[in-house]
Amino acid sequence: MGSGRAVVKAGISFGSALAMVISWTANKSLLWVIVHGLLSWLYVIYYALRYHFRLIG
Repeated sequence: MGSGRAVVKAGISFGSALAMVISWTANKSLLWVIVHGLLSWLYVIYYALRYHFRLIG
């Protein structure tokens, strides 16, 4: 069971890092980097749907 928690923690950490990099690339604002880092995977999914797949208008 302990290794499952490590995988989840690594996924959350990767999601936060990915969100922060995307945010910095798109906005160049430290405030937005912090906000999007806290939102983690939610921001990554939003960004993909909005700008990559163009599903959100």
